[in-house]
Amino acid sequence: MADRRDRSFRMGHATRMTNERLNCWEYQRCGREPGGTRSSGGACPAAAAASLDGANHGRNAGRACWIVTDTLCGGRARGTYTVKQCDCHKCAFMKRVEVEESLDFIPYGDLLTMYLDRGLDKIEAG
Repeated sequence: MADRRDRSFRMGHATRMTNERLNCWEYQRCGREPGGTRSSGGACPAAAAASLDGANHGRNAGRACWIVTDTLCGGRARGTYTVKQCDCHKCAFMKRVEVEESLDFIPYGDLLTMYLDRGLDKIEAG
């Protein structure tokens, strides 16, 4: 499933995808959003990070999940911000958001400042 989305992105179908701005849990179909099919143990931290609501036109950190620690991507916890950076730079979803937002894409530094300045969440330096 994820392979098909990755291939679609690489093959230049990004223009087709820009009509629908998905949050990470919708793109990944993980069910970890609040009230989701797999959220009984708690929602994913990205889905609950209200301090990033609206970033890259997403709900909570749904389109800025690469800034939030301990997200569950691919079925495993990704850990601290420092550890996540390498994985997230390769992520098809992050690349999709970057293409969809184009010049409005909020870069790492600005997202991190937004996340910390609002004081609602914390970043683990790792």
